[in-house]
Amino acid sequence: MNIPRLHPDTIDDVKHRVDIVDVVSEHVVLRKQGKDFVGLCPFHDDKSPSFSVSPSKQFYYCFSCGAGGNSIKFLMELGKRSFSDVVLDLARRYQVPVKTLEPAQRQELQRQISLREQLYEVLALTGRFYEHALRQSQGEAALAYLKSRQLRDDTLQQFQLGYAPAGWQTLYGYLVEQKRYPVELVEQAGLIIPRQGERGYYDRFRDRLMIPIHDLQGRVIGFGGRALGDEQPKYLNSPETELFDKGKTLYGMDKARTAIAKQDQAIVVEGYFDVIALHAAGITNTVASLGTALSLAQVRQILRYTESKQVILNFDADAAGTKAAERAIGEVADLAYQGEVQLRILNIPDGKDPDEFLRIHPPAAYQQLIEQAPLWLDWQIQQVLNQTDLSQADQFQQSTQEIAKLLGNLPNATLRTHYIHQCAERLSQNNARLAVQLESDLRTQVRGQRWHGRSQKWQRPGDRTLLEESEANLLRLYLHMPTYRSLIKESLEERDLDFSLGHHRFLWQQVMQLEELSLSQQNSLPLNSPDRSFNHASSLPTALAAPSPVPLPDLISLLQDCCTDHPEQATLVYPLFQLNEKTKRDIVRAPLVIRASIASMERVMCEKRRRHFLELWKQTDYVNAPDLCQYYQQQIYAENQRIEELDQQQRQVTFDDLAQIPWVGEFYDALCGAQE
Repeated sequence: MNIPRLHPDTIDDVKHRVDIVDVVSEHVVLRKQGKDFVGLCPFHDDKSPSFSVSPSKQFYYCFSCGAGGNSIKFLMELGKRSFSDVVLDLARRYQVPVKTLEPAQRQELQRQISLREQLYEVLALTGRFYEHALRQSQGEAALAYLKSRQLRDDTLQQFQLGYAPAGWQTLYGYLVEQKRYPVELVEQAGLIIPRQGERGYYDRFRDRLMIPIHDLQGRVIGFGGRALGDEQPKYLNSPETELFDKGKTLYGMDKARTAIAKQDQAIVVEGYFDVIALHAAGITNTVASLGTALSLAQVRQILRYTESKQVILNFDADAAGTKAAERAIGEVADLAYQGEVQLRILNIPDGKDPDEFLRIHPPAAYQQLIEQAPLWLDWQIQQVLNQTDLSQADQFQQSTQEIAKLLGNLPNATLRTHYIHQCAERLSQNNARLAVQLESDLRTQVRGQRWHGRSQKWQRPGDRTLLEESEANLLRLYLHMPTYRSLIKESLEERDLDFSLGHHRFLWQQVMQLEELSLSQQNSLPLNSPDRSFNHASSLPTALAAPSPVPLPDLISLLQDCCTDHPEQATLVYPLFQLNEKTKRDIVRAPLVIRASIASMERVMCEKRRRHFLELWKQTDYVNAPDLCQYYQQQIYAENQRIEELDQQQRQVTFDDLAQIPWVGEFYDALCGAQE
């Protein structure tokens, strides 16, 4: 709506009436610390509580990013909303009379504000009407149904459960004819429906068990109605209204948010009665989506109340529940991969839902299932394997491709290595030799799934020069210094780096193929053969450790033979087989050269990724896709931070590092001797 200018008195009244702790705590988990409250700052990626809220000053401040202000500014910055919009919203919430500078517009503004208040009023009255009807003779069947679910009276009262009578105009008659509410208002509340082709209205909910849906302040904003007979749909929700948005509302959140903050964990289930049963059993950190897939907005709402960001999805184990879990994972996959939400998936044995499970098991049994719930990625991998016959070649190939796609999105190299090794073992079905090969193949596929910034589009002229020198240094050391081969491999694997320049990539592929050939030959030797040696410095677990690389003279001579069949590549890589005065100096300071080269290669990749995300950010409309813009900004920030870390590492070459170089140590000894 077109909001007129607000009178200064209204703004002052709102500022004095609003409690900043009340406002901020709806979006940030706050802990009492002395006279103030602290929490994680919502305006930047805060790892430790640096966000402070002062009740006495009615002011917030972040000691890390510098964000600060009052309640109005907090809501403006957090939701990217206008000043007038925030003030009006707070005025409605705290019952502050609204005055404007244009008297002619005041009446229309008051009407719009009044509409929401009237909707709250009529929905609250309807909730009490349904509660009363449950205890009447017409509600006997509904009450008996609730008792059959083993629900106590205090639980029925806590959730304000009720009954919608079977008549076509029972509620209409009560609200419109008896209480004299305007029929248009009752229709806007989603409670009645106009008849098609004729005058009049009929009740939306008839002969249904009624479940009120509340907002965070505990106000009724809609209803869910469960059919007591065979009527379809089984569950019927209120339509979207001025107050009710299904995609942004979580059932039970008004009752669960304190427990979520206290236990630092949220459980999301599918149905109303799952929430009710869990709360009745004392497991009160539970909410439910409203018949739709869990949305990103709903997850973000949950994350306001938990520092650990742990969310457990407990959907039904049937096909529909599995599909719902997969849709939910898809909604929050970006957050999960970045570690912004610790997502776990719980499927109750025998396909039961929480309500059914708790009827025959104690709450402690459910808590135990929660503690054992696997991470979302482990669950997805298991889903792939459950649907695969590994003895069938086509299914085996498809499963490895699906797993590689899942792992390719993991940003953490160490975590990728863990999952690659684990999946290779499961796919190999306890065949150790096959597991080694599968691990190598899976790693290659995972790398293919990842975007490393290798596109020439994002490369600058200086990048190629830096890559040429860094990659050449590593390859030269690998050829001429066997003792550092494990370190080079591990460094590339840890940073998730590969050779970018074509001739370097060609040479590295030849090296890997020769070592793989050596491995297969040594595996064919008897276990007691003196030629069968193992490299225990390998990054593989000891039980699967690979044999040592091909001896130095053999490797270079074999590579020269391989290059004869590729004359164009041979011309570019032959200089790496020889050493000059400069490269001999590099050889004796191998640890420093490896560290510097790896850092340079990673820096180029970070720069290219940063340019890539910066371009995407520029092309994205913030108004229509704020979450996507925020994601790109986070990626740009992360790349900038990593570039700063790499530059800092390059500057921190200590004397101890230099002393490892033989000629530096000799020079230092000679200098000390001369001084004596």
